Amino acid sequence: MKVTVKLFASFRTGRFDIEAVDYPVGTTVADVADGLKLPRTELGIMMINNRHVKLERVLVEGDTLALFPLLGGG
Repeated sequence: MKVTVKLFASFRTGRFDIEAVDYPVGTTVADVADGLKLPRTELGIMMINNRHVKLERVLVEGDTLALFPLLGGG
């Protein structure tokens, strides 16, 4: 199944900004993050089709997954 993955901020370093990727049916947000070697402790906002989701959420054909790192500030 084809899924669009968007990475933001520091997650783009050495990776990509946006990419259409083929994943097997049953792939979760956690599977994508693990495949991209994104530390789960650094995952901040995770959205599919502009809605907040959790790591366990299963992706479906045509989804757009956006991954943002935790942001710090003062």
